[in-house]
Amino acid sequence: MDIMQKIQKQVDSAPIVLYMKGTPQFPQCGFSSTASQTLASTGVEFSYVNIFDDQEVMQNLPAFADWPTFPQIYMNSELVGGGDIIVEMAEMGTLKGEMENATEKFNNK
Repeated sequence: MDIMQKIQKQVDSAPIVLYMKGTPQFPQCGFSSTASQTLASTGVEFSYVNIFDDQEVMQNLPAFADWPTFPQIYMNSELVGGGDIIVEMAEMGTLKGEMENATEKFNNK
C-alpha cells in the first residue's frame, strides 16, 4: 500500500479524524492543542493520528488534500480544514452538530 492509500484508509476509518502533532492528552504544539480541545469540548468522539509517529504521513499529508499545515481535520473522509476553522465553527455553534452528523452518516454506511 502506498502512502496516499494509507492516508485514505486512515481518513476513511472513522467519522472524524484529527491529524495533529502529539496526542489530545499530550499535544506538542499550540494549534494541535487548541484543535483537540475544541473537538473534545463537543463531547463527540473523534479519532486522531499523531503525525510524529509516522514520518511518511507527516511528509505526505499536506499533498493529500492540498492543505499545507497541521492540524488537519477530516469529517466523513473530507478535509474540513485546520484548527482555526474548527474554532470558528465552535464559535458559530455549528461544530457539534457537524460532528454529530458526520458520526451518524458514518454509522449508517
